[in-house]
Amino acid sequence: QEHEKPPAVANGELRVNGKGKKLRKPRTIYSSLQLQALNQRFQQTQYLALPERAELAAQLGLTQTQVKIWFQNKRSKYKKIMKQG
Repeated sequence: QEHEKPPAVANGELRVNGKGKKLRKPRTIYSSLQLQALNQRFQQTQYLALPERAELAAQLGLTQTQVKIWFQNKRSKYKKIMKQG
C-alpha cells in the first residue's frame, strides 16, 4: 500500500503530521526596507494601535500578524537589552 502524505502547508493552512505534531509556517524573511521601516516606527512608538498596524502592514506588504509579532519580539529584545545594561 502506498500512502501519499498531503502537503504540510496547503493554501496557507497548517497541516498536522501523522504523529500529531503541528508543523510551523516557515520563518518570515523581512527585506532590508521592511526592517528599516519597522525599526524606524519602533523608535517612534513601541506599541501600535490597530489602524496604525493595518496601515503599516499594507505599506510594507506584510500581514498585520507579521507586524504584530515583529513588534512583540522587538519589545522583548529591547527589554532584555535594557535589563542587562
